[in-house]
Amino acid sequence: MMTLALAALGTLLFWLCDLPLPFLFGPMTFCLAGALAHAPLKGFGQVSVAARTILGVAVGASITPTVIAQLPRMATSVALIPLFIALIALVGVPFFRRLWGFDAPTAYYAAMPGGLQDMVIFGSEAGANPRVLSLVHGTRVLIIVTLAPFILGHFYGAPLTNPIGAPVTELPVHELLIMAAAAWIGWKGGERLGLFGASILGPMIVTAILSLTGVVHSRPPAEAILVAQFFIGCGIGVQFLGVTWKELTRVVAAGVAYVFVLALLAAGFSGVVTALGLGAPVESFLAFAPGGQAEMTVLAIVTGADLGFVITHHLTRIVIVIVGAPVLAAFIERRRKG
Repeated sequence: MMTLALAALGTLLFWLCDLPLPFLFGPMTFCLAGALAHAPLKGFGQVSVAARTILGVAVGASITPTVIAQLPRMATSVALIPLFIALIALVGVPFFRRLWGFDAPTAYYAAMPGGLQDMVIFGSEAGANPRVLSLVHGTRVLIIVTLAPFILGHFYGAPLTNPIGAPVTELPVHELLIMAAAAWIGWKGGERLGLFGASILGPMIVTAILSLTGVVHSRPPAEAILVAQFFIGCGIGVQFLGVTWKELTRVVAAGVAYVFVLALLAAGFSGVVTALGLGAPVESFLAFAPGGQAEMTVLAIVTGADLGFVITHHLTRIVIVIVGAPVLAAFIERRRKG
C-alpha cells in the first residue's frame, strides 16, 4: 500500500507539473527515492507482470500486413544485431572483470543487455551473484529510460505526445474483450510452453495473429497503456530496495559507467543504420537503445515510431542474448578451467 501511495503521489505531481510521461516517471522517481531511503516498499508481483501483457497486445495489434511487407527492408539492419551483441561482450566482460573486479560469470551476465529477470536467472545458475546482476541491469534500465526521452526530444526533435491509444469509450466492447482474452491466453499459454518473456511475447504473438486475420483493428485503450506505464515505473524504482552504500559505490557505480559504454556502441550502430538509409533516425535510435523491451515499447508508442521496426530489432537482440548467453558462458567457463 505504501508503494502504491508513493507511486500515485509521484504520478500526480508529475502530471500537475506537466512533466513528460508522468505515469512512467512519476512512480519511477518516487519509488526510487523511497527505495534509497529504505522505506518499506514492495513490488506488485503478478500484477506488474499482468500489466506487461498490455504492451504485448499493443505491439501485436501494430503488426499488420503492411508491417510484414516491410520485413525484407529491415533485414540488413537486423543482421547488424549479432555484431552489436558480439562487440558488447568483447567490451563489457573485460570492463566488469578487470576494472571492477567481478568474477567471470557475474561479469559476463552483467555485460549482456538482456532482460533483467532472464539475466539474473541464467546468471544465478552459472554461479554469478544475483544481487549484483539485479542492480547492474536495474541501473541500466533506469538510466536508459531516464535519458532516452531527453535525447529523443532535444536531439531528434521527436515529440513525446503521440496519442498512445483511443479512449476506452471509443473502442468496441467486443474488441476490448478479445484483446483481454488474447493477453491472458498469450501470457499463460506462453508460460506453459516455457516461452521467455511470456508476459509480453505471448500476448504479442496471439494478438498479431488476430491483427493479421482482421479480427482486431485497434491497440489497447489509452487508459490501459497508462496502467502499464505506472507498474513499469514502480518496478524500476523498487528494484533498488535495500541497496547499501557499498553497493552504491561499487555495483551501481559500475552499472552507471557501463551504461555510457553501451550508449557509445548503440549510438555508433544507430548512426550507421541511419546513414545507410536502413531506418529513420528515431526508429534506429530506439531499435539499438539497450533498454528493456517493455520500456522501449512505451517510448516507441509515445513518439509515434514504427513499432514493427523497433520491436523486431529488440526481439532479435533478446533471442540472441537468451539463446547464446548460456552457451557462450559455458564455453568461457570450460576455457577458464582448462
